[in-house]
Amino acid sequence: SWMWALGIGMGLCTVLPSLWLRQPVMVAWSTPGAAMLAASSTIGSGFSMGEAVGAFMVCAALTVLVGATGWFERVMQRIPMAIASALLAGVLARFGMNAFAAAQTSLALVLLMLGSYLLGRRFAPRYAVPLTLLIAIIFVASNADFTPAAVQFGIAIPVFTMPVFTVQAAISLALPLFIVTMASQNLPGVAAIRAAGYDMPISKLVTLTGVGTLLLAPFGAFALCLSAITAAICMGPQAHEDPAKR
Repeated sequence: SWMWALGIGMGLCTVLPSLWLRQPVMVAWSTPGAAMLAASSTIGSGFSMGEAVGAFMVCAALTVLVGATGWFERVMQRIPMAIASALLAGVLARFGMNAFAAAQTSLALVLLMLGSYLLGRRFAPRYAVPLTLLIAIIFVASNADFTPAAVQFGIAIPVFTMPVFTVQAAISLALPLFIVTMASQNLPGVAAIRAAGYDMPISKLVTLTGVGTLLLAPFGAFALCLSAITAAICMGPQAHEDPAKR
């Protein structure tokens, strides 16, 4: 259910403003927020699912508040472009270094993907990433040690959970989720937008992610936010030479 809710939220919050602004607006779920929830073992250890949903809605309401009032955008305007770009670089650098760390256990796969990406960037820059992914899938599937998973296909069905609002969940879950999402996702997301040279209504976009989370939280959506990594891909010159057509 939560994947259904996040998928619907990300899709609508990406497609609708992109069509409206004619610019590549990218919305994702809060990866640091998901890591925080997993690390704290939220469900089944101190909070019920209803309390978690209530906390998600409180986090969403705070996001709407800072977006609708323009507080977040005013804070971003006070942050120098160099610092914002460094923040984005820090987010991206961690993923790049993790790729080389994986070479300790899957050296052949890492070298193959690295070579595929470099060749793709040289001869077909726009398709370098999907080609690298495709080659990696073929390599893994053809490996003698590959064991296919018993995947069952079906239509995702949303499951409604009645929210339960408690002060403890609001303080211990909603506030940390809000802070982590704003600092680790929305700030780098705005940095990606600025680095690509786009002028977007940040306050309205942040408000939209908050409204989307608020509506879909009862189905498991914990935090929608501006994307940083995907945005850096879709807003760069490799997507299209003309910024107006990205």
